[in-house]
Amino acid sequence: MVTRVTISGHPGSGTSTLVSGLCQSLNWKQINGGQVFRDMAEEQGLTLEEFGKKCKEDDSVDQALDKLLIETMLSPDSPEIVESRLSGWWAYMNNLQCPRIWIDVSEQVRAERVVEREGGTIDEQLRLIRERMNSDASRYMQFYDLDINSHIPYTHVIDSDVKNAEEVLRDVLKHLEGYN
Repeated sequence: MVTRVTISGHPGSGTSTLVSGLCQSLNWKQINGGQVFRDMAEEQGLTLEEFGKKCKEDDSVDQALDKLLIETMLSPDSPEIVESRLSGWWAYMNNLQCPRIWIDVSEQVRAERVVEREGGTIDEQLRLIRERMNSDASRYMQFYDLDINSHIPYTHVIDSDVKNAEEVLRDVLKHLEGYN
């Protein structure tokens, strides 16, 4: 098995929902970089924000996660779907000929989704999203010279502000059909 598609987007963009739908529709397996990140934070007894700050101070954490994802993508045992904010970039930079999907969504909608999933207030989640975005963007630029907001590596960009989860899934399934 090799990576057949990468799914990327900022936190709260709907990538996990999309991947779940793809796995059900296509009977594919996946690895979720965000879940790996959350698991690493939990193992260390840290919140996502605390763990993000630790990553900013200790670049070995991010680099270990990124190395794991790249090795997974290049492995013959890779799951069909690799989901992470940088998986599209890793596929692009490693010349993996697979669809690379970016789910685009406004900060406001992302904050609303995070509140629904994790609680808190819209204002608090907007503040946390912006802090995390600035921190992550800085790290990606520092480590890899990547602009996380660039759509260069992606074969398909979906605006999920204007589409619900089912519409996004249909759009991606159609894109996958056309890619083969």
